[in-house]
Amino acid sequence: MTEPAHSTARIAGHPIHPMLVSFPIAFWIGALFTDIAYANSYNLFWLNASAWLILAGLVMAGLAATAGLVDFLGSRGVREHKTAWAHMIGNVTATVLQIFNELVHTRDGADAVVPTGLTLSVIVVLILAVTGWLGWELVYRKKVGVAE
Repeated sequence: MTEPAHSTARIAGHPIHPMLVSFPIAFWIGALFTDIAYANSYNLFWLNASAWLILAGLVMAGLAATAGLVDFLGSRGVREHKTAWAHMIGNVTATVLQIFNELVHTRDGADAVVPTGLTLSVIVVLILAVTGWLGWELVYRKKVGVAE
């Protein structure tokens, strides 16, 4: 029998992970847009904006991942879903790629973003599209973290 998949990291009954995941997603999508702006203008403002957005996303991803890991490890019902495993692995992959992307963005000159940083930003946003869909599946279809 499948164990209920309740969120173990919560405040006043509200799961923390879903509250935090929007931040790294927004920051990293913003970094893709600023990378595109940099690739079209080579204006250093956009390079710096990308580096800060990636860094802010990494900080918030760390917080979201901590809450997500507490949910994952704290509930056998969550771990029983293959979708949860794919969601976690995808998000860890995106975060590791963004660590490398941050290092790429700290280089000097035009090659700081084009093509490596821009490519990494595109890949991360594509991964986020998949892991976001998987997170949606977990909450809305499999009722993970949903109070009854």
